[in-house]
Amino acid sequence: MQIIICGAGQVGWQIARHLAGEQNDVTVVDNNADLVRQATDTLDVQGIAGHASYPDVLDRAGARDADMIIAATHSDEVNMVTCQVAHSVFAVPRKIARLRAQSYLDAIYSDLYRRDHLPIDVVISPEKEVAEAALRRLSSPSAFDTQLFMEGRVQLLGIGLTDDCPVLNTPLKQLTDLFSTLRAIVVGVRRSGQLFAPEPGDQLFAGDDIYVLAHRDDKDRVLDIFGKAVTKQDRVVILGGGNVGLMVAQQLEGPEWRVRVRMIEKDRRTAERAADVLERTIVLNGDGLKRELLDEASIGKADSILCVTDDDKTNLLAAVRAKQAGAKMAVCLVNDPSLQGLMRPLGIDAFVNPRATTVSSILRHVRHGRVRNVYSVGDAEAEVIEAQVLSTSPIAGQLIRDIDFPEGALVGAVQKGGKIVKPTGTTRIEESDIIVIFALAADVPAVERLFQVAIDFF
Repeated sequence: MQIIICGAGQVGWQIARHLAGEQNDVTVVDNNADLVRQATDTLDVQGIAGHASYPDVLDRAGARDADMIIAATHSDEVNMVTCQVAHSVFAVPRKIARLRAQSYLDAIYSDLYRRDHLPIDVVISPEKEVAEAALRRLSSPSAFDTQLFMEGRVQLLGIGLTDDCPVLNTPLKQLTDLFSTLRAIVVGVRRSGQLFAPEPGDQLFAGDDIYVLAHRDDKDRVLDIFGKAVTKQDRVVILGGGNVGLMVAQQLEGPEWRVRVRMIEKDRRTAERAADVLERTIVLNGDGLKRELLDEASIGKADSILCVTDDDKTNLLAAVRAKQAGAKMAVCLVNDPSLQGLMRPLGIDAFVNPRATTVSSILRHVRHGRVRNVYSVGDAEAEVIEAQVLSTSPIAGQLIRDIDFPEGALVGAVQKGGKIVKPTGTTRIEESDIIVIFALAADVPAVERLFQVAIDFF
C-alpha cells in the first residue's frame, strides 16, 4: 500500500514505524523539517517538509497514487482540510483524521463527514479513546493494562506478578490442567524488559508482567488465580478537569458506575467549566500536588486516584503522593513511554498511554482482511488482533495445531457463532469464526497474511 501520514509527532511517527515495518510505501509530511528528517533517518520512509493541507505538498508526497492518507497533525482543522484536498483533488480512496475538539465529535453533527460534505472515512478522537482506556483500568483495578475484544466478551488483562502469586514456578501446561474450565490463556510475558510469547512448558516468576486473554465472566477468577484482589470502585479522585477527566467523571456519575467522584483542577476556568457540566462530582480548584488539597478530596478513603493532567511528571508525583496518603490504587496518564518503567518502582498500579490508544485505533482501520480490532501492547512491542476468518483465508478449515503460526504468535480466543471457546490444538478454525491473536511486532505481517484475501482489502 502507498500511505501518506500527515504529522510526524509521536502518533504519526509510531504509525509510520508500524506501517513501514510491514513493507508499505510510506511518506511522512510535516511542517517541521527537523521532525521529517528524524523520521527519514530512523525509519524506512520518505519525507516531505511542508503544510499537509497544501495541494502541491500532497502532490509531491505522491497523493495521486496513494491508497490511504492519515491526517494526524496537531491541528483538527488542518487534518480536516487535508482529507478534503486528498478527496477532491487526488481522489485518495481512504481518509483517516484525528480530531480533538469535542464539537467536531458530537453525534448530532456526524452528517458533516459525508462524502459530499467533508469526506472523512474514519474519525479518531484521542481524548475519547484515552477516557475509555482509563475507565477500563478502573473497571479492573488489579490489572495494569486492559482492552476489550469480541464486543466486550473477551478481555485482555495485563497482570504484574508478585511473590504472593499462588501459581509461581508452575508450567503453563500444568495450569491448563489444574484450571480446565477456565476460559483464559496467557499469551504474553514480559521478563527483564523483554516481551515474548510463552511456550506450554514455560513457568512464571515473581516480577513477570503477563498478558492474559480471558472470557469476561472468568475475569475475576483469573485475577484471583494470579494473586490479585477483586475490588469495587466506590470512591475515585480525578486529578485534571480537562476533556479526558471530564469524560471519565461523566461516565462514573452514570447509572452503570454510580461512583462518588471528587475532581481536582488547577486552572480556575477549567474547574468552573467542569463544575457546571458535572452533576454529582465535587470539583476542587487547586494544586493536586499539595497534601492539604488531597486531604480535602478525602484521598485517604479513595479506592483510586486517576491522574490525567497534560503533564506526565505531575501525574507521576501526584500518584505517588496520593498512594502515600492512603489511596488504594493509582492510575496515571503517561505520554512518554520511557517513563513507564518507573511505574512499578514508584508503586503506581496502572497507566494509560494516549499514543498507544490512538495508534491502536488507527491500525484497526489499516490492517488487511477482516480485521475488527487491534490493540498495540507496550511500546509497540506486540499487537493483539481480532479478525474474522473468510472462506478463502489460508487458515480456514484447519486445526490450530496444523496452522503455520509464527513463533511469536498465540491464539487467545475463538468465537464460533455466538459462543466463545478456549482454543486448543484440536480446535478447527472455520469460515466466519472470529479469532483473537497475540503477535510480537516482528510477526504481525505473517499473522496478517493468514487473514489476507486479495479481493477483500478492508
